[in-house]
Amino acid sequence: MLAAFMERYSRKMGKQIMNIPKEMMKTLQDYPRPENVRELESIIERAVILCPGLILHLADKLENLSPVVSSVMRTLEDSERGQILKILTETKWRIEGKDGAAAILGINTSTLRAQLHKQSIVRPKTKNQK
Repeated sequence: MLAAFMERYSRKMGKQIMNIPKEMMKTLQDYPRPENVRELESIIERAVILCPGLILHLADKLENLSPVVSSVMRTLEDSERGQILKILTETKWRIEGKDGAAAILGINTSTLRAQLHKQSIVRPKTKNQK
């Protein structure tokens, strides 16, 4: 996959990068990135753009970027989840309508439902429900 990204962006940039060093391959394989191939593709694209020769080198030190990116993403997801749960509780889990959670959050009902699904947020059972 790494070689395919390198070849794609080399062609696109009109460069003739021929090799990815073994240590770079190991660094990229060991990089604890989110399960998002686009991030890996972006790292390779940036490296190709900034590569002055025939051998690809990383543009940035990944070990310094990874923990920060990972913790920021987790913090954003946690904040978003907390805000959604807070508004749902305030609206007694009403999603639609003028006073529904989606309107208060300023998003479409379908977007809120997608977020609920994505973050595995389910309405807690009440005493009346079985």
